[in-house]
Amino acid sequence: MLGRLAAQRFREIRQAFRQIPQASRSFSTALNYHLDSPDNNPDLPWEFTEVNKEKVKEIISHYPSNYKQSAVIPLLDLAQQQHGGWLPVSAMNAVAKIIEVAPIRVYEVATFYSMFNRTKVGKYHLLVCGTTPCMIRGSREIEDALLEHLGVKRNEVTKDGLFSVGEMECMGSCVNAPMITVADYSNGSEGYTYNYYEDVTPKRVVEIVEALRRGEKPPRGTQNPKRINSGPEGGNTTLLSEPKAPPCRDLDAC
Repeated sequence: MLGRLAAQRFREIRQAFRQIPQASRSFSTALNYHLDSPDNNPDLPWEFTEVNKEKVKEIISHYPSNYKQSAVIPLLDLAQQQHGGWLPVSAMNAVAKIIEVAPIRVYEVATFYSMFNRTKVGKYHLLVCGTTPCMIRGSREIEDALLEHLGVKRNEVTKDGLFSVGEMECMGSCVNAPMITVADYSNGSEGYTYNYYEDVTPKRVVEIVEALRRGEKPPRGTQNPKRINSGPEGGNTTLLSEPKAPPCRDLDAC
């Protein structure tokens, strides 16, 4: 009796999840579940291209033959690049077959790391850093400007399929906060790029979006013309000369 009630309740919950619009689900940071859909189910054929099959061999060659499973992350990354920025379950199954592990071992990795997207993203996937330094420097305003300009919510894809906006935690450029990164899937795995745009403003991120829409490649790195890379605005005020070398190389003997 209890078993039947539990099974019935499970079916009700599953049906409720099926009614959630695909666009409203977050990527790998959301609930770690998979529901078959016409464009994402294990019956759909998927394999690496001939060019990428050579890359697969090269990636696997970096690991001992009895540790092929260690290649799971770079292989998933290559699959995601090939598939336009997201990983269908059939691609995960293909990777599992290559590295000779049970598919669940690949699912565990794909659902753990936020770098892997398990729903469709735009050809230009914009990620706003949301960690404390960027937040203090205005990352929420940066995200709001992108969402308003593109007319989408976080993790939705624009109607033309070009853009999506997500959040990522610390990208390691705190000195250049706030920042975004652009994962460019517009040219497949052959032309894939992943570029940082730092010291951005709400106005500047909109300009970057429009440049990408026109097929241009905005200059990456700091967007503050008064800075050089991560240097101070206006230039150095200390350390103006070449540092002096130690009097001898054996520092313990100095």
